[in-house]
Amino acid sequence: MSSTELRHTALDAVHRALGATMTDFAGWDMPLRYGSERDEHVAVRTRAGLFDLSHMGEITVTGPDAAALLNYALVGDIASVGLGRARYTMICQADGGILDDLIVYRLGETDYMVVANASNAQVVLDALTERAAGFDAEVRDDRDAYALLAVQGPESPAILKSLTDADLDGLKYYAGLPGTVAGVPALIARTGYTGEDGFELFVKPEHAVELWQALTKAGEASGLVPCGLSCRDTLRLEAGMPLYGHELTRELTPFDAGLGRVVKFTKDGDFVGRAALTEAAERVEQNPPRVLVGLVAEGRRVPRAGYAVVAGGEVIGEVTSGAPSPTLGSPIAIAYVDAAHAAPGTEGVGVDIRGSHEPYRVVALPFYKRQK
Repeated sequence: MSSTELRHTALDAVHRALGATMTDFAGWDMPLRYGSERDEHVAVRTRAGLFDLSHMGEITVTGPDAAALLNYALVGDIASVGLGRARYTMICQADGGILDDLIVYRLGETDYMVVANASNAQVVLDALTERAAGFDAEVRDDRDAYALLAVQGPESPAILKSLTDADLDGLKYYAGLPGTVAGVPALIARTGYTGEDGFELFVKPEHAVELWQALTKAGEASGLVPCGLSCRDTLRLEAGMPLYGHELTRELTPFDAGLGRVVKFTKDGDFVGRAALTEAAERVEQNPPRVLVGLVAEGRRVPRAGYAVVAGGEVIGEVTSGAPSPTLGSPIAIAYVDAAHAAPGTEGVGVDIRGSHEPYRVVALPFYKRQK
């Protein structure tokens, strides 16, 4: 770790008062867990959990050419995003490698908010600033302008409804609307990274503590608990959601990651990485790369990122994420494996865990899907 001081969110004192175990995450001092990460995970699946996600990187893009700039800088068709809607997309290098996966919110006619992963926020900011040359648009670092709280789980709509008169029933998945929550002005977004219904609330940092306390009180009867980054990881893993640095890297194009659908060749004009991604799409069609699959353990040993996936004594892939699954009751992993071994139900696949080939079952992702 460098001697650079860790950044603290506006909720730092709250986490410490709750006895959170803190950890360095992308240069931020963040809560890993408050008690049992398993209990936090189960609370989100069955009731509700409250997260501090203020480490995420908010970047505002505004001006007459904002949509044109984002269409050029990102692989998705951002110009077609409706007012108040959001879109999952990616920013790639000229060679097609993924720099980050993003959510872009259209907040106004010419106003957009790009939300980057904490570990890549500076990289994304630098790339957007560089790509903005020649466009009548401003790229603004708004990381310090927002705190971000998330309430996730089946009870989250009822909890939030008790604190706002915003039209939550009319708020679709991947949409956002301005509103007031517990008297605090917020952008209320119906997005999340847990596989459950839930909301992310973008507020000014000075309102974060007040909102956290209001949500905690409103959720008391429903069994809402504070949740750390550890259960956020097991929740997204069960939901088959990719994590940058694990399933997504600069060495992979969206097509290699099985996410070619986010690349929109049909949009107007050129975009960074178009030529390389056109080639990648053709290459992947002719010669399928390793496929992202789910693996469920037959035994109890937990696989970790970087462990080899084996079959018949040969290495056929690599684990990108692994953890015990509270919902399935056994260890699970996401892995890139050779296409020949990627079909759900494939027999004879194992993970090399410190020299021992532990048996695993290949399954389709996601491991878990909520009942609508």
